[in-house]
Amino acid sequence: MLIRYGYDIAVELFQETPLVTAMDVHSSIRANIVIEESIKTLKAPSVESFRDDDGTLRRRLVAGPGVLSLGLKGVYSASGEPDEVDRSAQASPVQDLPLETLAYLSGSRYCETDLLSDFAWRTFGSISSGWAKVQSICDFVHNRLVFSYPLARETRAANEAMNEGLGVCRDFTHMAITLCRCLNIPARYCNGFLGDIGVPPEPAPMDFNAWFEAFLGGRWFTFDARHNCPRIGRILIARGRDAADIPMITTFGPHRLIQFAVITEEMDTAARRAA
Repeated sequence: MLIRYGYDIAVELFQETPLVTAMDVHSSIRANIVIEESIKTLKAPSVESFRDDDGTLRRRLVAGPGVLSLGLKGVYSASGEPDEVDRSAQASPVQDLPLETLAYLSGSRYCETDLLSDFAWRTFGSISSGWAKVQSICDFVHNRLVFSYPLARETRAANEAMNEGLGVCRDFTHMAITLCRCLNIPARYCNGFLGDIGVPPEPAPMDFNAWFEAFLGGRWFTFDARHNCPRIGRILIARGRDAADIPMITTFGPHRLIQFAVITEEMDTAARRAA
């Protein structure tokens, strides 16, 4: 399966401003890129690229006052298979977890394990299977929160989402991650492209999506509390402890978002031939 992906984003800057972006296809899956046009950074004279400890590709640039346009488009080869499911996967005792997973057990900016720990153990602690426990968390979050773009708030953390009963995909993800960590299951935040492939199309404009990975059975598995079903065609961009680790654009100065368009869709037969 070939998936067309990309974005066209513009921000207005009011002075010379350094920026760091995290909007490239993740380093772990770049071998699946069929073709990709170099990122367009109009008004930015130079761009430096680097990779962080989670494999996220980042770019540092400096742009003068005015409108900075960021654009990227490419074609990605996906398996066409939905997210893997292994209901036999068990959670590991903390003492047996790989050391590199331990950072994903602690509370973080949007994942207040201290506030939700008692609730997590009361509600999910008696579930013996690791997979069933994480899936029960996804079921709970999916049913607890109402998806609402108009009421999105960048400062909303997991406990606030629980109390308010609403959010966008990042809030669903933060809440599920927090409950997993409370139960000693490492969980990490992911974002990327996810089109309406194999499911009825949503009327809302295309956007980046957030989901999470839980460490079960000695490896990481993908879970999605917002959609709450295995999906086809995820294209990972970044991983971190939560959204605070991997903002798509960090500006070190004032800015105003003036354009935001994302595309991620399966290519039809004619488009495949043209590509």
